[in-house]
Amino acid sequence: MAVPATLVAATLAVLTAEGALGVQFAISGMPFTVTATEMTGNGFEQFGALDHMIEHSPNEGDTGGQVLVITTAIKNASITKLCQSVDLGGINLLIKAGGNGTPVTATDLTLDGTEQSGDASFTNIEIGNDASTLSKAGVQGPAGVFSQQADTVRIANLRSTNYATTAAVFKLPGLKLSFSPSGC
Repeated sequence: MAVPATLVAATLAVLTAEGALGVQFAISGMPFTVTATEMTGNGFEQFGALDHMIEHSPNEGDTGGQVLVITTAIKNASITKLCQSVDLGGINLLIKAGGNGTPVTATDLTLDGTEQSGDASFTNIEIGNDASTLSKAGVQGPAGVFSQQADTVRIANLRSTNYATTAAVFKLPGLKLSFSPSGC
């Protein structure tokens, strides 16, 4: 199993170096957890990518500052009872929103993560596409990379480990930002 992962990582590194895979920003290298009771979306895409930290980041470990991620793009998303936490070394920065009957909403949402779990359902899913041909969320990955896309997605009991999130519009009703001894 390590050989295919190594080949994917090497391919993504070459594509990044050639400019075929754009890097939006340098990640901190600190993973954060996202949970939600439900996430729904219209226009769903997923493909492999490679995120980068700044040169000589204190978080790079033995990765050389690179993290192999699953990029999930959703054109329009709705998230119920969002919780996001990042461990800052004994204390967690905690963000909660969308828990009082009004969900969090996002447009052009992109998540770069290493794990995602929950109870998922899709409509009109296409599995095995070339990432450069995706059309459901408006994001295209590098040529030759495995991907999938669907018209809609629903994930109940979402739990995700992420390194980056971007959105064109991100509305967080009932936002509460705090520190906590425990994460999500």
